Formats: sequence, C-alpha cells, structure tokens
Amino acid sequence: MKRREFVSAASISAATLATFPGILSSHEQDKSGSKNAPFKLNYAPHFGMFENHAGKDLIDQLQFMRDQGFRAFEDNGMMERPKEVQEKIAVFLGRSGLIMGVFVAYAEFSERSFVISSDTVKDMLIKKMKDAVEVAKRVNARWCTVVPGAFAQNLEWDYQTAHVIENLKWCTGICEPAGLIMVLEPLNAWRDHPGLFLTRIPQAFQICRAVNSPSCKILDDLYHQQITEGNLIHNIDQAWSEIAYFQVGDNPGRNEPTTGEINYRNVFKHLHEKGFSGLIGMEHGLSKEGKEGEQALLSAYRYCDGF
Repeated sequence: MKRREFVSAASISAATLATFPGILSSHEQDKSGSKNAPFKLNYAPHFGMFENHAGKDLIDQLQFMRDQGFRAFEDNGMMERPKEVQEKIAVFLGRSGLIMGVFVAYAEFSERSFVISSDTVKDMLIKKMKDAVEVAKRVNARWCTVVPGAFAQNLEWDYQTAHVIENLKWCTGICEPAGLIMVLEPLNAWRDHPGLFLTRIPQAFQICRAVNSPSCKILDDLYHQQITEGNLIHNIDQAWSEIAYFQVGDNPGRNEPTTGEINYRNVFKHLHEKGFSGLIGMEHGLSKEGKEGEQALLSAYRYCDGF
C-alpha cells in the first residue's frame, strides 16, 4: 500500500499553528530539526494513534511511527494478541530497530489481590508473570506494567503494604532471571481509578526499595501524578533511582502535550539533562479527530522535544 507523505513543517495548516502559537518558527525548526529526524527522547506511540495516516494494518502503523522519527512504541494489549501477530510484530521490530515498550502483565482495578496474603493470590500472580515472561521473550520486551489492584477497607494499611511487598518478591523470582522489569504504575484516585492501592510516587518508591530487585521499578505516568500530587520534577528527582519508565498525557483531558497545564517541554528537557535513555510512553488520546489530530500530535511532540 502506498503511504501518503506527511506534510512538511512549512505547510502545516493555519488551524494547527493556531493550536500551538509560534511553535514552528524558524528558530524552533532549527532546534528540533527535520520532521523525520529521530527525537531526542524515546517517545513511544501506541497502535491506533496514527491510523488515519497509516491505515489499520499494524505493521504499516509501526512503519509510519518510525518514518516520523519515533524509535519506540508500546502496546498495553500485547499479551492478548495471537501468537502469530506477536511474532509478526517482533520481526518488524528487529528489522526496523524500534524498541518495544511496556505491555500490561497485570492490571486489576476492582479486585483485591496484591494486598492479600494467600496461596491462591500468590499462585495466580506467579502464573501471570510466567505468561508475561513468555510474551516478553517473543517480542523482545524489557518492561511490563503491573497495577497491584484495589485496597482492602477492612485491613490496616501497613499490613496491606507488607503483603504487596511480599507478593512482588514472588513475582520478581520469575521476572528477574528472565531480565523482565515489572514497572509499578501509581494511578490517580480522584478522576479515573478510585479505590486502588497504589496512587503516589513516594508510595511506589518505598515499595520498590523494600522489594529490592532490579525487576521491580516505577512507571511514572505524569498525567496521573499531576492529578494525584503534582510537584512532578521534584518527585522525579526524589524517586529517580527506582523509576524505569515514564508515560505522559496532559491534564485536563489526557491528550497530547500542550493541550493542558503541564509544561512538557520543560519536563522533557529535565529528563534529557538527567541522561534518561529509557522510554516515554504516549498513553493519551488526541485533542482533534482525523489526520488533523494526528498532525497536531506530531507538532506538539516536535515542539516539546525542541528544548
């Protein structure tokens, strides 16, 4: 299928320019480089994000991502894809050099699991991690997302924390020999996920320190943490030794950077200056529909990456 060539920076519509005032001045173009140049940081789009330009075929979408300068991608639903699809994706990743980002290994939003001490829970989690290791080997993934589930209203918080730590230690016993890193994702309770155990970066930091494994680290989703606690750069610095992965989305709206209150250009500059070479997952929607929305997204990342 012949891919339509994406418009050059010089021909971006007036509507797009109005959305990001001044972002494509000659000064900014000089700083951010060609529209096809690799980004300074490893931003990772997901399937469906560029479907209007690339079509529905997954490999065409991956090729489009790479053509636009991305060098990574993530897929929360990778574990649910048929084995032959996983293998096809893996072949393209190996050929193109795209880095595989996170996939979800365990994310339970209503059931109590990690906070409970029981053989049933332990056995379930060990099986989940064994399945995740097999998928990770197949697609050459280094990270998998873990959401430790709901908290218990009838159990002291410190007991729950101890159970979470113990269950994570069982999981690292599976992941560590395989080189797979579980990244624990604190989620906001105020807008999206009330009732979850893990909500804050300092809480995740404490747990990772207690587990004390290279296979148990933090996924710092800045959209969630802006809602939960703010103070993004301070918490990045405080928890730096335990953060292995970032995800982004602006707030309010959970769309691309520049559409909300977070100064992502400054955040990305900070990560770059700290020498972050990992992935930044683009776990958000688009503020506009169709190709215009995808063009606006690309412009936003070029601007924020142009520090």
